[in-house]
Amino acid sequence: MLDHGLLPDPDRPYKTTWNDFIKSHWESLAACDFFSVDVLGFKGLTRYLVFFVIEVATRKVEIVGIHADPCEQQMLQWARNLTDTQDGFLEDKRILIHDRDPLYTKKFRQTLRAAGVRALKLPKRAPNLNPHAERLVRSIKSECLAKMIFFGESHLRRAVEQFVAHYHGERNHQGLGNQLIQPEESVGKAEGEIRCSERLGGLLRYYHRAA
Repeated sequence: MLDHGLLPDPDRPYKTTWNDFIKSHWESLAACDFFSVDVLGFKGLTRYLVFFVIEVATRKVEIVGIHADPCEQQMLQWARNLTDTQDGFLEDKRILIHDRDPLYTKKFRQTLRAAGVRALKLPKRAPNLNPHAERLVRSIKSECLAKMIFFGESHLRRAVEQFVAHYHGERNHQGLGNQLIQPEESVGKAEGEIRCSERLGGLLRYYHRAA
C-alpha cells in the first residue's frame, strides 16, 4: 500500500503516516464505496449504484444497498442500518473510510458519528489509500458482472448476492494467505470425492471434497 507520507486527517493535531494509522486501527477499521452496473429494463438502460462496506482486517463484505438514484434520505437509512445495535455491520467498528463522493453528506457522517463511528474522508485523487474496497470492485466486476447482461434490478441483485456468497465461502484470498473468509467445516479435508459447486450457471465455481 502506498502512503506518500499522507496524513489520515490533516485537521487532527497528531502527525502520523497513513500506513501507521491503518496499522494502529486495523481491527476497528472499515471502508465503503460505490460501483455502478448498467441494467436493461422496459425503459431502456438504467445505471444502478451498489453501495458496500468491507472490513479491512477480515475482508468480509456487506452489500448495504442497490439503488438507481440514491439520495440523502436513502444514505441516512443505510447509515442507520449499518450502525444498528442488534445486527449492524459497523457495530464493533470505530472508523469508516470513504472517498469524496457528494453522497457522503454532512448528515450521513453525523449519523455515523452519533453511533460511535467516525467517517474519515480520503484526500483528493487518492484511490490507493482505499485498496481493499478498490480490489473488491475489481474482483466482482472482472469475475462476475462484466461477464453478464442484466435484465432488471432483481437479476442484478441475485448476481451480486451470489458473488458475495462465493466471495465469503468459496474464493481464496491472497491477502489472507489464500484462505477463505468463512470456510465450512469440511474445508481442509484430505479424503473424500472432489466435487464442483456452481453459481450463476457455472460462472462461479468452487471445487471441494464431499462432506
